[in-house]
Amino acid sequence: MAEFDIVVRGGSLYDGTGGEPFAADVAVKDGRIVAVGTVEGKGAEEIDARGRIVTPGFVDVHTHYDGQITWENRLAPSSDHGVTTVVMGNCGVGFAPVKPGDHHLMIKLMEGVEDIPEVVMAEGVPFDWESFPDYLDAIEKRESDIDFAAQLPHSPLRVYVMGERGAHLEPPTEQDLAEMRRLTAEAIEAGALGVTTSRSYAHRFRTGELAPSVPTEDQEVLALAAGLRDAGKGVFQMVPSYDVTARQRFDLLRDIAKTSGRPVSFTFMQTPQTPGDWRETLADLEQANAEGLEIRGQVIPRPTGGLLGLELSLHPFALNPSFREIEHLPLDQKVARMRDPEFRKRLISESPEDPQPFFKFIVSDLDALFVLGDPPNYNPSAEDSIAAKARARGIDPKELIYDALLERDGHEVLYRPMGNAEGEKFESSGRHLVKHPYTVPALGDGGAHYSMICDAAYTTYFLTYWVRDADPERRIELPYAIRKLAYEPARTVGLDDRGLIKPGYKADLNVIDMDRLHLHAPHASYDLPTGGRRLSQRADGYEATIVSGVVTYRNGEPTGALPGRLVRGGRSAPVAA
Repeated sequence: MAEFDIVVRGGSLYDGTGGEPFAADVAVKDGRIVAVGTVEGKGAEEIDARGRIVTPGFVDVHTHYDGQITWENRLAPSSDHGVTTVVMGNCGVGFAPVKPGDHHLMIKLMEGVEDIPEVVMAEGVPFDWESFPDYLDAIEKRESDIDFAAQLPHSPLRVYVMGERGAHLEPPTEQDLAEMRRLTAEAIEAGALGVTTSRSYAHRFRTGELAPSVPTEDQEVLALAAGLRDAGKGVFQMVPSYDVTARQRFDLLRDIAKTSGRPVSFTFMQTPQTPGDWRETLADLEQANAEGLEIRGQVIPRPTGGLLGLELSLHPFALNPSFREIEHLPLDQKVARMRDPEFRKRLISESPEDPQPFFKFIVSDLDALFVLGDPPNYNPSAEDSIAAKARARGIDPKELIYDALLERDGHEVLYRPMGNAEGEKFESSGRHLVKHPYTVPALGDGGAHYSMICDAAYTTYFLTYWVRDADPERRIELPYAIRKLAYEPARTVGLDDRGLIKPGYKADLNVIDMDRLHLHAPHASYDLPTGGRRLSQRADGYEATIVSGVVTYRNGEPTGALPGRLVRGGRSAPVAA
């Protein structure tokens, strides 16, 4: 009889600590790592990892699978890229708490903020809950390919407590604040990993109105922080406003940390409007942590940006009046109409019209628009833009962009980088942000932006662009990269039982062929409820992914095993070997 469930043999172990790799076997039993070194016993399954690296499962602390977990069992694309635990409920949006009459409001909010089609949520989200503890109980029944944890979102909480006053952005009463504080503590006690909010003016309903959390006063945000203090556990996640100074942003983060006494993390990026603010923020992070305030910046290790195309939510002509006439047509019919010379002339002559200013911003800047390509190039130079090439040929950039959209019979994907750029090179500043001790890679946004963003593959991008394929000047060493993808994000949100390959830790593992690791271009698929569309992105080189001691992926293909479960906050800890 086998002594172990799985033994991974002879791999080069990058154990998550950041230390140098070493050759070893890993034995797994009952969902836990029980031995690391030379394992004499046999496993019911033996995995030959010679010539491969073995890592802890990766952890993405910033996703939006709140809806997807209710209608399907695979949390892709995250699970296609070595991620074994995701944290959802970020940006202050989600589906609970919610009163029966407000289901449609929550759907409309997620449609506007996270680009999830309304019809998909109306069909897919069952809403068999009201309170946040009810929501946790509902999703605890779900089985998945990876583990998932939930956070309490501010906007639904505000509407739940204040009703129409909350949705209409009215100020809260003292009684409202006390109730939000109480419900925050209640959610944390029930197993919410934390509480989240957003101050981003990009976060709006599709009709243009701000998400309920965005314009709130500091006292309301601090009421949520006080709920964490009452619970004595949990974390606070925030998308700050980048329309205020770096000092104003960080002062509020400090106040949240002091009020809650708990860890705080925030979306941290370089912006074109204030390209040097990140240096000030890094200095503030260092000072705050030296004072004992646990604050971390969540960073994505590639340029932020959107994907545009005729198959996707937006493209440079999507908000023009003439395109509204054909947006409902199948792709082949759209392409046929757009090839008509008269329609082309009319569409190019128009300007975008839309109540969502952020969407108009995305489609209006034609200078930073590139063909993504396959393999995808997320780091083009400015002279490679479609507009630059058009000007070199003496033609209107709109004409060449129009032609690009029609390539590959309308399947072409255009890339619009919007942040994390250095000078004229669209390159995420990994050497500055990702390598900092008080930042964690995150912001995959899996489960959201189904037809505009596909960032959940950042783990694969990180391991190729910044590690394997980087020149010495910008290279991040592999031991450190694995620590940043596994151990540090797990600790940031209090998941202390994963992120390391050590006896007693949860048996979440990857076996990766670094030589074959390859990121494919994203593409549209139509497999959401009601045939809804989303972007998918696959990778080669992940030979095995293991969750709770069960192989969930072999050579990038799902095995059908579903060991992933809800992780309730405050209930995970290393188990002694």
